[in-house]
Amino acid sequence: MLVSLSIRDFVLIEKLDLDFARAGAGGLGALTGETGAGKSILIDALGLALGARADSGAVRRGAAQASVAASFDLPGGHAARQVLVDQALEVEDVLTLRRLIGADGRGRAFVNDQPVSVALLRRLGDLLVEIQGQMEQHGLLDMATHRASLDAFAMLESQAGTVRTAWQAWRAAEQASADAAAAAEAARRDEEFLRHAVKELATLAPRADDEENLTRERQALRAGSALGETLGQALAELEHGRGAVAALRAAHRLIERQADKAAGRLDTALSALDRALSEATEAQAQLEAARESLEVDPAQLERIEERLFALRAAARKHGVPVAELAALAERFMGQLAALDDGEARLKRLAAEAAAARSAYVDAAENLAAARRKGAARLDKAVAAELAPLRLEKAKFVTGIATLPQAEWSEHGMERVQFMVATNPGTPPAPIARIASGGELSRFLLALKVCLARVGDAATIVFDEVDSGIGGATAAAVGERLRRLAKDVQVLVVTHSPQVAALADRQWLIRKKTTRNAASTDVLALDAAGRREEIARMLSGAEVTAEARAAADRLLAAAR
Repeated sequence: MLVSLSIRDFVLIEKLDLDFARAGAGGLGALTGETGAGKSILIDALGLALGARADSGAVRRGAAQASVAASFDLPGGHAARQVLVDQALEVEDVLTLRRLIGADGRGRAFVNDQPVSVALLRRLGDLLVEIQGQMEQHGLLDMATHRASLDAFAMLESQAGTVRTAWQAWRAAEQASADAAAAAEAARRDEEFLRHAVKELATLAPRADDEENLTRERQALRAGSALGETLGQALAELEHGRGAVAALRAAHRLIERQADKAAGRLDTALSALDRALSEATEAQAQLEAARESLEVDPAQLERIEERLFALRAAARKHGVPVAELAALAERFMGQLAALDDGEARLKRLAAEAAAARSAYVDAAENLAAARRKGAARLDKAVAAELAPLRLEKAKFVTGIATLPQAEWSEHGMERVQFMVATNPGTPPAPIARIASGGELSRFLLALKVCLARVGDAATIVFDEVDSGIGGATAAAVGERLRRLAKDVQVLVVTHSPQVAALADRQWLIRKKTTRNAASTDVLALDAAGRREEIARMLSGAEVTAEARAAADRLLAAAR
């Protein structure tokens, strides 16, 4: 519910802070004051915080900008919480909507001091407050809300959910059938190509990691071939012709033959030659072993390169990366399978779609029948509220029109619209077309009393609800407002002392005028203040003792 409203430099209001909070939810609050005091300005300011359109004319003369902030208690599970989550905004128990309008006409919007679009502010505002009687297409004046309101009144949400599920299943089955038919048609057009491509790809048998593995293997084989050539050259230096090993062996034999005659002078040299020959022989053996381990099959390298070439050629042909050839082959085979087994599959999918349609129609027809019964109960309930509101000649009708199949939806097979005939013999027309603001407000009041627990908005504002009425009719309006306020918070702008007396709280809107300027302020009234204001509403400019006594009687009766 609305807990506070802060206004700065808006039209005639320089500074105003209103506290609407009270113990528990709901409650009826009355906004009273003389004609022209600025009651509509207060409603306009609230509308601005809720995302209504505004221009630079809203800024008080001489001020740089106007500011309006409305704060709401946000109970757990309220639809506004999900909107905040969807928009990645911080969710708190108190939600504050704030709007700034500059003297140049530019504006900004904030939710809990986080900048947002005006559209988001309006979306949240629609979930929090209904302003009735201002001839705006929102709340119960918006036909888009009528179906959900009827379903909530008749407790048909579960049935509506069944219809929604059946609709989604039907749409999915229809889409599957259409996709299969399109695929079969495409397959028939491309059958020759598909069969050739499937055969070609089946022979190639591509795998997703083929290119990576073959490239790595080819690089290894190429590297092994080059290393083998190097090892061969090294071995040739060691063993072919007068290679290093042969030279060392010949030198060793020559020195060894003469060692006995050298009296020990060749022993060191002979030992060095022994070591050199031994190391060279070992090196030769190691190089030969290495060359044997690197035996490269030229045919294997050729096979790898041929496969890489074939894979890349196929990828270019079909316009896909090599890694996607395997998936492409599966898709082609699926299309061929759809073609080969297409007729049976198409019949099966068509049968499933027909069954899903039948299930939707059954669910939607059951819902439509329940809606018609609920509409009759709603019409009867609203009719019972109209006579005491001096609308006894009017008739309320919940119109339910069957839609053609092209307009069926997840919401069902019919259009729901609240309609009103204001005079006997005239055909019912949409409720939003009621010309009189007072009549419209009273119709909406009657409807809201019957739909008290419907919708997310926990605050309802009525303006002009008592226009052109008084006495018993005004008292009937007040009683219905108070009954509605047991379930939601109700604020009413009123000129009726009977309505004001029934309120839980009352605020006096005053206009002060000086030689150079006019301003509006609001005073929260205590018991004595309420008595005096209601007496003024009864008697006019001069408050008499009789008016005060009448005010006492109204307040006592309200208690």
